[in-house]
Amino acid sequence: MATPVDPVAAPARPRSALTHPGFRIFFIGVACAMTADFIEHVISYWVLYQKFHSTGLAGFAVFAHWLPFLFLAIPSGALSDRFDTRRIIQLGMLVFMSVSIAWAVLFYTGKLQMWHAVVLLIVHGLAGVLWNPATQVLLYDMVGPVQLPSAVRLTASARNLGMLVGPFLGSVLMLSLGPATGILVNALIYLPMILFLWKAPYGPKFRTGAAPVRPIRGVSDITATLNAVAANPTLISMMLLAGAASFFMGNAYQAQMPQLAQDLRHGDPSFAYGVLVGADAFGALLAAVVLESKGLLALTPRTTMVLAMVWCIALAGFALANTYPLAIGLLLIAGFVELAFNSMAQTIVQLNAPADMRGRVIGVFIMASLGMRTFSGLVVGFTGALIGIHYSLALSTMVLFAVIFALLIWYRRHARPA
Repeated sequence: MATPVDPVAAPARPRSALTHPGFRIFFIGVACAMTADFIEHVISYWVLYQKFHSTGLAGFAVFAHWLPFLFLAIPSGALSDRFDTRRIIQLGMLVFMSVSIAWAVLFYTGKLQMWHAVVLLIVHGLAGVLWNPATQVLLYDMVGPVQLPSAVRLTASARNLGMLVGPFLGSVLMLSLGPATGILVNALIYLPMILFLWKAPYGPKFRTGAAPVRPIRGVSDITATLNAVAANPTLISMMLLAGAASFFMGNAYQAQMPQLAQDLRHGDPSFAYGVLVGADAFGALLAAVVLESKGLLALTPRTTMVLAMVWCIALAGFALANTYPLAIGLLLIAGFVELAFNSMAQTIVQLNAPADMRGRVIGVFIMASLGMRTFSGLVVGFTGALIGIHYSLALSTMVLFAVIFALLIWYRRHARPA
């Protein structure tokens, strides 16, 4: 006799995306790519500083990294809707490789000039905006909507893994092989992603029952995408959350870590700085492990916004902390909730995006979450010049907290019934 089914029993929690064989390889590829990205930053930024001693060039490096996301994320998403996402990601990896090889040639020959650096920094930023939307679209095709939250969360954790491992490996390569050979070896780290995607059975060619692909129509296409986002309270709330978090804070606090570490007056400032950066990244990795194993936190816009407010409180506390252990603890919390709310917001956007324009909608989210980081350094830095960096960071987080709280109230009033 068949066992009766309890009609009110809770559904089984979706398995981790790591149980998907294709995603496991893809995760390794993303981790390698992010590691290579940070290795290149470490080596190239060091050489540029030694050769030019230009704070303006250092500022331009950050500007060139994020500005393409502001203007080109939606067109890049449109490409992901129209063409094979595997090939778009491979093209992005090839551009990254080419930039590393170009740095190596210039370092070997000793002919590096300022304009060379400017061009390569711009090209590197363009490669980043090219492959980001395509990666998110491919995730949906690869694991489907059920395992998508896990896949997005783990892919985000791969970036933090690169943030932890990349600077260390970059220093090792630079010290053991020299900047030129080290960055040339770095180019090879992009190969796993390129090779895996060569025959990976995912993407537009393997979709069943997919909606017709919208053709690319230029500016009118961007307008139509923004109108579709604005008409959906869930989508617009996540876009505004991502944009506000990036504009008021983003990763600007990481650029201020050296001064914050020195002000804590705990041992060697360079070592203290490394530990603080590592604490933030370790908190994010811890979030991936805990959320993957425990299945905590409901995937809702309200949960996402509450976590973002916790992030604000943790960063405000870190900015005003006067003891080193407290600063480390608050950064662990900040890294944990940042990965949680960012990955949740991106998953919610993917699940609510119209199927025929998923790449475009993801492009809007990436424009908000990454493109608006172009201004975060200015917001925090200019205010810091007036009132001090500690109070500037605390003020920015409190303003962001108020904005998110207002957004939460707006969403509660306008959200459609599930």
